[in-house]
Amino acid sequence: MQTRSASAGRRQVFIVDDEPEIGNLLADAMQQFEMDGRSFSTAREVLSALDLETPDACIVDLGLPDMEGMALINEIRRRSSVPIIVLSARGHATDRVMGLELGADDYVVKPFDPREVVARIRSILRRSAEQAPATAKLELARFEGWTYQPTSHGLTSPEGEETFLSTGEATLLEALLRAPKRVLTRDYLLEHGGRDESLDRSIDVRVSRLRKKLTRKGEAEVIRTIYGSGYMFATDVDWTS
Repeated sequence: MQTRSASAGRRQVFIVDDEPEIGNLLADAMQQFEMDGRSFSTAREVLSALDLETPDACIVDLGLPDMEGMALINEIRRRSSVPIIVLSARGHATDRVMGLELGADDYVVKPFDPREVVARIRSILRRSAEQAPATAKLELARFEGWTYQPTSHGLTSPEGEETFLSTGEATLLEALLRAPKRVLTRDYLLEHGGRDESLDRSIDVRVSRLRKKLTRKGEAEVIRTIYGSGYMFATDVDWTS
């Protein structure tokens, strides 16, 4: 593991890759944009660090020596809503879809341009920052026994089980929650945070993932597909501060 101390007021990004030169390359590129990269070579190292602090974003390589990268993404997402970018030589659409289904916010294929990775991180962090002011006065959304907290991206089931949404999932869910019982087009939802330029199916993947989280056995789906039009959140929503 190579560590670079984060400077005050700068964003910190955890980089998990078993090739140290990749971590150094990305960390150097981040320095130009007031970000500090902290590099880890194993899943065990980064999970230990996450027990102590939460970075602004994580970059995860899928080919780690001690844990499958997809399993690490799932574990990070279980603990936190921190944005995750996958970095992998696996460029097939199925791998990209799987990464999004597990809660990653973006997917970059090796070989890569460090400037592109930094640009994607900045884009994700900018969307998160833009989202915060709009949700500051809407602390909780309640529907069908569920509770959603925008500031933490935390979703609590009627049974009290909490899970965290990715930045893309959270933005998509909020767009639906703000317009219950109204049909929202795919283009509208794409413009409100569901877009992944590397995968045209990203909006459908995130809708599918949200449905799995929100649909309990024997109950109707709260996110409905309106064929030829888009999607609709099909129940009332109560926002409370």
